[in-house]
Parts: sequence; C-alpha cells; structure tokens
Amino acid sequence: STEACSTEVLGAMVSRRSLALVLAAGCAGAAHATEARASLNPIRKVVNMLQAMQKKIVAEGEAEQELFDKFMCWCKTGNSELTASIEAAKDKVPSVTAEIEASEGKIA
Repeated sequence: STEACSTEVLGAMVSRRSLALVLAAGCAGAAHATEARASLNPIRKVVNMLQAMQKKIVAEGEAEQELFDKFMCWCKTGNSELTASIEAAKDKVPSVTAEIEASEGKIA
C-alpha cells in the first residue's frame, strides 16, 4: 500500500514536470511565433519606420538648435564689432579725403 502510494506520487510528479516542460516549450514557441508575426506585420513595419523617423527628426532638430544658438551668439557679438568698425571708418573719412585731395593737387 505504501509502495503503491509512492509510485502514484512519483508518477504524478513526473507527469507534472512533463506538463510543465511541454507548457514552457509551447510558450517559448508561441513567443517566437509572435515575434516572427510582428516582424512580418505591415503595421509593425510602419510603426518601426515612424519611430526611426522620429529619432532622425529629433537629432536634426538638436543640430539645428545648436546652429541657431551659434548664429544668435554671432549676431550679438558681431553687431558690436560691426558698429565699432563703422565708427572707425567714419573717423578715417576726413583724413582719407584730405589725402586724396592732396594727391590730386600733386598730380595736377
């Protein structure tokens, strides 16, 4: 009687393990089939393409923002440099005009 119980318990344990292995293998196979179906799914392809486009657009936006920041910095610093250059040229105009008139006087 004890031996019969042990055999039944052992048989039940073996069948549970077998069932667990079969279920695990089935789940793994189903997961693989789902992945394969997802890779062939046209909607998944479109979603993947849109995600790739989003990454590309974000990267382009960051590059454009960096260029814009550099341009704005140049505008701020370039304006003061340009103003100083114009003022220096205005100060030179009378002396250059006098030199031109003196040179014309020597030629004539």
